[in-house]
Amino acid sequence: MSLALYDLGKVPWADSQLLYHAMARLGRQGLALVSPASPYVCVGFHQDAAQEVDLDHCRQAGLPVFRREVGGGAVYLDGRQYFFQIVLRRDNPLIPARRDEFYARFLAPVARAYGRIGVEARLKPVNDLLCGQRKVCGSGAGEIGESVVFVGNMIMDFDCQAMARVLRAPDEKFRDKAQKTMEANMGSIRGLLGSAADRWTEGALNQIMAEEFAKLLGPLEPARPDQALRAEMDRLAQRMLAPQWLLRGRRPSAGRRLKIRAGLELVQRLHKAPGGLLRLEMELRDGRIGQARLSGDFFAYPPQAVEALEAALEGAGRDDLPTIIHEFVGQNQLPGVGAQDWLTLLAF
Repeated sequence: MSLALYDLGKVPWADSQLLYHAMARLGRQGLALVSPASPYVCVGFHQDAAQEVDLDHCRQAGLPVFRREVGGGAVYLDGRQYFFQIVLRRDNPLIPARRDEFYARFLAPVARAYGRIGVEARLKPVNDLLCGQRKVCGSGAGEIGESVVFVGNMIMDFDCQAMARVLRAPDEKFRDKAQKTMEANMGSIRGLLGSAADRWTEGALNQIMAEEFAKLLGPLEPARPDQALRAEMDRLAQRMLAPQWLLRGRRPSAGRRLKIRAGLELVQRLHKAPGGLLRLEMELRDGRIGQARLSGDFFAYPPQAVEALEAALEGAGRDDLPTIIHEFVGQNQLPGVGAQDWLTLLAF
């Protein structure tokens, strides 16, 4: 049996999310290829929107914020990102049991599509595609009703400044670091191909995507949203565009953790020790600490001792931390700040 192909191009921003949610609720299998006619911010199902996104800035900038029923992180979305959205019933034999196998199978058509336009994309487990060290596709999956959904994007261009600005940041230093890290690690068709990207219109890229996904999904039958699908989208909008839905799951935060791409995160953490507040900013690269910066409300440690600790942390894994910290504390005593305080701050 053929699956539906909703190749719709530009749609109202809310429809770019409501479409696949409605397909899943109705048990309709298919592939949607859409992009938003105007920018917005989208947060993952398990996130606290108020902790992840600067909601005041979004209101002032006229940027809607939407909570999807799929996991993953907060992201700035606009019409230069072309979405693919697959909806399958949970009993579909194409769906493997293991999460890593699922992403490997369903990202393969996207990698082939990138290859056809001259961008060599490879899988970075578990669910990113990279060209070199630059992320060119983010994706996520989840269960909605009796369906499994898989969503992601081909990126014609990406506004790292806008993305960094919509994030809630502990301070402007962290926001600036986030933007620079994204600029160094995010890829786009235009950034990688230059003027050669001009030939790849949204319609042309969607056709390639449809062709590559058909090799996995089987025949795809062009379709438009009918009355029943539109009615379900409208019904879902009443709930999913309401403030109560966006702000569900509020929780306190002791810092910030921002995924840039698979294998690279920025972490900002706070820990209140009896002797004062400790602060940490670090990169995590494939489970190891990259650059680390330490500070506090007061820092009675000699500057050279702090610099030596930062240097010792670079490249360290989780199992290395007790040795590094106990050596540091043994040489540098500070009342009210012990080894366990440092290990709590550095826990990842």
